[in-house]
Amino acid sequence: MKKFLFTLFSTAFLMIQTHAQTTDLQLIQTTINHYFDGMINHNAKSFEKAFHPAASMKWNEDKYLEVNATKALSDYVNSNDAVKTKTRIVAINLVNDVANAQLELEYETFTFVDLMHLMKVDGEWKIVSKTYTTIQKKF
Repeated sequence: MKKFLFTLFSTAFLMIQTHAQTTDLQLIQTTINHYFDGMINHNAKSFEKAFHPAASMKWNEDKYLEVNATKALSDYVNSNDAVKTKTRIVAINLVNDVANAQLELEYETFTFVDLMHLMKVDGEWKIVSKTYTTIQKKF
């Protein structure tokens, strides 16, 4: 009887953990989709849904640069026309209340590769850091 109860409780615990992780993965994907919407449709309001207000964005452009992600991305989409973009979630790694995601945004002549760090803040998944690089397409 003890073995049966242990197995029952162990199975229930694993099912609860798996369900919680699935839900978190879905919520992370929703956060990432807000970011994609901002980039594809040039919808600056979507960045506010995706990023923590203090989120940073870092990259190299002849030198190391670091800015507030929401402000910089909003400025970018507000001053440029939308262009055809293909997006892809390459990978998501999740541990408790932190995650990272590798994303690709493919344009006609180049691809952005984003490495996002996310945290569950006040019950919501938010991007807290974006680091990216650009891969030029060869013709």
